[in-house]
Amino acid sequence: MRNDVLTESPIVRWTLLALAVGFLALFLVLPLLAVFAEALRRGPETFLKAFADPDTQAAIRLTLLVAAIAVPLNLVFGISAAWAVAKFEFPGKSLLVTLIDLPFSVSPVVSGLVYVLLFGAKGLLGPVMDDWDFKIIFAVPGIVLATIFVTFPFIARELIPLMQEQGTAEEEAALTLGASGFRTFLTVTLPNVRWALLYGVLLCNARAMGEFGAVSVVSGHIRGLTNTMPLQVEILYNEYDFVGAFAVATLLAGLALVTLGAKSLLEWRYGDGLARAHRH
Repeated sequence: MRNDVLTESPIVRWTLLALAVGFLALFLVLPLLAVFAEALRRGPETFLKAFADPDTQAAIRLTLLVAAIAVPLNLVFGISAAWAVAKFEFPGKSLLVTLIDLPFSVSPVVSGLVYVLLFGAKGLLGPVMDDWDFKIIFAVPGIVLATIFVTFPFIARELIPLMQEQGTAEEEAALTLGASGFRTFLTVTLPNVRWALLYGVLLCNARAMGEFGAVSVVSGHIRGLTNTMPLQVEILYNEYDFVGAFAVATLLAGLALVTLGAKSLLEWRYGDGLARAHRH
């Protein structure tokens, strides 16, 4: 059967290839080119002038700040969760794996609404936050929490299958030779998963900077204070500042392309290890 598939007629192969390329061109390449074309429609000077807007600059800074907080926290969680799931047996292990996958099945808008119900003015913990004079909803902490929620599966999900495939033999050997648990992690476990870890960090960072739904619910859309780049694009577009909106969109697209390039480089350089992780 495998030989039959690999020896399909040239017409079938070229038809499938044309369908794949046509689909990518229609739904990926053309929209991306349209974004850059609209951003540069009035010339480079107008394009660059869009980034001089103080609200846009604040949105860029906030996006980078949120990513700089959310990604390291997810890095710590992802490594800890993956190490626990892959290397140990404990009650509630299946529940932990299910909870890690929860953001994949819950709408980002719903997750943002959950934080509003918890920390909003009339939420469960809202009065307590008011007593402490600590604002979460419609402030940076709420944006960070929402971003962490929608991005925390990425690193753990890259590491768990790879760690499970590697087993515990090398760690047990290191412990037998007298290494401490922490030293075993640094010298044995971490080097074995470093490229999958970097891969997960790239995906997590890309999602953190591009998240819209959850952040939109908890941000309050306060210009210059709680708007990230995706929200700023929406506001500029709704105000018919198309060049400004598409200019900010090109920055997001550029960050996505850099992430995609780094991801492709990792897959090309360390494809075997990453492929083994994805097969599981």
